Amino acid sequence: MYAIIDIETTGTSASFGKITEIAIILHNGTTITETFNTLINPECNIPWNITRLTGITNEMVSDAPKFYEVAKKIVELTAGRAFVAHNAVFDYSFVKEEFKRLGYDYKRKTICTVKLGRKLLPGHRSYSLGNICADLGIQITDRHRAIGDALATTKLFEILISQNNILESSLFIHRSYPVADEKVAAIPAKTGVYYFYDERGDIIYIGKSKDIHQRVLTHFNNSQTKKAIEMRERIADISWEETGSELVALLLESAEIKKHKPLYNRSQRRSAFNFGLFSFEDSDGYIHLKIDKIEGEDIPLTTFHFQQEGIDYLHNIADKYALCKKLCHLDNSSDGCFNTQLHHCQGACTGHEHPDSYNQRVTKSIHPLQYRSPNFFAIDQGRTPNEKAIIKIADGRFVGFGFLSTDNTLDNPELFHDCIHKYNDNRDIKTIIKGYLNRNNSLKIIELNKE
Repeated sequence: MYAIIDIETTGTSASFGKITEIAIILHNGTTITETFNTLINPECNIPWNITRLTGITNEMVSDAPKFYEVAKKIVELTAGRAFVAHNAVFDYSFVKEEFKRLGYDYKRKTICTVKLGRKLLPGHRSYSLGNICADLGIQITDRHRAIGDALATTKLFEILISQNNILESSLFIHRSYPVADEKVAAIPAKTGVYYFYDERGDIIYIGKSKDIHQRVLTHFNNSQTKKAIEMRERIADISWEETGSELVALLLESAEIKKHKPLYNRSQRRSAFNFGLFSFEDSDGYIHLKIDKIEGEDIPLTTFHFQQEGIDYLHNIADKYALCKKLCHLDNSSDGCFNTQLHHCQGACTGHEHPDSYNQRVTKSIHPLQYRSPNFFAIDQGRTPNEKAIIKIADGRFVGFGFLSTDNTLDNPELFHDCIHKYNDNRDIKTIIKGYLNRNNSLKIIELNKE
């Protein structure tokens, strides 16, 4: 009925770390029925600090089986059993991620002995495995090795069982989801956006994740804050949308939050970008910068919720790049700006500085606000292996995104336009796209030819 599991890893993040050892102890609620333990070759270097903690070296795992070689055994041992671990989120996330790399969607119900310990054995100073076992008189041999920690977790689990006396209660198997188990099981372990609804059908929270199934379960099991508990109790339904692309998930989440303004997305739901930073060139060839209300089809370099927010920003870059406050429309003097008297302005407003020299500093000041190219398509992975996500930027502005089957050739960008669904552009969107492009240099970029 139970598979009590402990793993050792190369790090703390399942996205980047690998498993170096796994122990699985099968338990029927009364006694141990089978034990499995093996080192695993992580196919990467084990950091020295991890070796110092666990004692597991690169040499020790060099001849050990790779994860795919023991994957079938792990599936068979844990089939139909609850996944029990001390800090189950950690162990389960690593095992799930290892299977994900193999293309297998590993799902098990989880039991966390940390959470159960806090509930059933209150009052202890710490619920880390070492401390709680010391308090309860449980001896741990081979600390920070999978089999030693798994055996200690088993003894702790048996004490918790004796405290509760009901092996299949909802206290152990977390079945008390706000929505039907069947719906929770249907949530894919894929990249996308998810929506929580209250009993009136109103959206109360929107989130994104590279594993929306696991992220939703995290919400359902989160009792860390009053807000988390309050939101969980109000959830009556859930929906989701796969995106494949993490960038599309980020863009869709941001757009949907601003559209629906969910109650529990308070910090992200502001959408009143009323003012923008605009640039234009005058008849003498000088580039002006100006904070103005967003109206019509003019596209700002960046956007602001409030006019004063924009003015403060413009003052800062004018000071940093020695821009003329008059040409930034921050000084209404009839002649040269006040800063010429302080020698902070080099005289663009009086014609003493040549436009080419001045414009170079203006261009440098706004460069961080612009994309590497004003017109391009970014190509990312789609929702299936036979699909690509297409993100369109035109005139330095986010236009929207869509999906295109790889049956269509990606060598013909003209096909991209028809798949694009339009979305509003704003400063948050630009920050998301620029940040993602900077972090993912391998993302395919196709220049958009403008007539």
